[in-house]
Amino acid sequence: MENDPLRDLEQLQTAFSAVKTELSKVIVGQEQVIWRILIALLSGGHCLLLGVPGLAKTLLVHSLGEVLNLEFRRIQFTPDLMPSDITGTDILNEEPGSGHRELRFVKGPVFANLLLADEINRTPPKTQAALLEAMQEKHVTNAGVKYSLPQPFFVMATQNPIEQEGTYPLPEAQLDRFMFLVKLDYPARHEEIDILRQTTANREVVLEKILDGGRLIYFQQVVRSIPVSDHVTAYCADLVRFSRPENPEAPDFVKRNLNFGAGPRAGQYLMLAAKARAALNGRFNICCEDVRCCAYEIMRHRMACNFHAVGENLTPDSIIKLLLDHVPEPAA
Repeated sequence: MENDPLRDLEQLQTAFSAVKTELSKVIVGQEQVIWRILIALLSGGHCLLLGVPGLAKTLLVHSLGEVLNLEFRRIQFTPDLMPSDITGTDILNEEPGSGHRELRFVKGPVFANLLLADEINRTPPKTQAALLEAMQEKHVTNAGVKYSLPQPFFVMATQNPIEQEGTYPLPEAQLDRFMFLVKLDYPARHEEIDILRQTTANREVVLEKILDGGRLIYFQQVVRSIPVSDHVTAYCADLVRFSRPENPEAPDFVKRNLNFGAGPRAGQYLMLAAKARAALNGRFNICCEDVRCCAYEIMRHRMACNFHAVGENLTPDSIIKLLLDHVPEPAA
């Protein structure tokens, strides 16, 4: 039976609408955060969630694993965490009777479909780097042997912005592996009232399993097959290229306020996010608005402000807003 793109798109939209409905049973508000995470899942990207404690970051990721019927693991990052605590380690195994001994690799918690790296900035760079290969290559190397990770594989990491003591900033190479840097805000007044009512009563929520890993991978392929017009592709490239201060065509506010801008991976993620957003809205046509919708989450952790920007109270989000106002849409 041949694939029907319209039917596939309709099934995708229906399935992810049901996923969003299930998550709303336990997560009050945070609709934009859930929307961004679903876009990342459809794009095959990883997410870094930035927010103060108590905003349901861990609950959101755990609930997502239940609804998608994915194997979920959680790692609490601490200053004494070792790389082998994430990827796994060799143990000496002795056969009963024969006494034969051999090293056997015991897989770590990274071997899961959905990995929650909780408070990822509380562990040293050596341990943070243990995730680099897994996030990019989808495998782990131990003693020269490669071990493939289960598919699909996603990393959802949380980071607390207010803790300064005992934290280690994520290096640029690590940040670049995350498709999105999503900021979580405090709930609105009516949302906070709902949270108080729901979490202080005898209420047991059973989440329905909507998808599985195989179906999610298929929907990812559907998203990648969506065509993108030349002018939208050029718009993605222009947004990224104009964020680089060494580019002669970059606007003055970029040259004056940034040490470096976004790399090519940002452009790739802008296009994938635009495709996923259009698919979630039931559309096969990609527009520049789809690109702009996710520009902040994709580019804010790929740009570094200099001392001049700090003195002017400018942030990466401020620069992105100026970029979106400055870069014109190419002619269709």
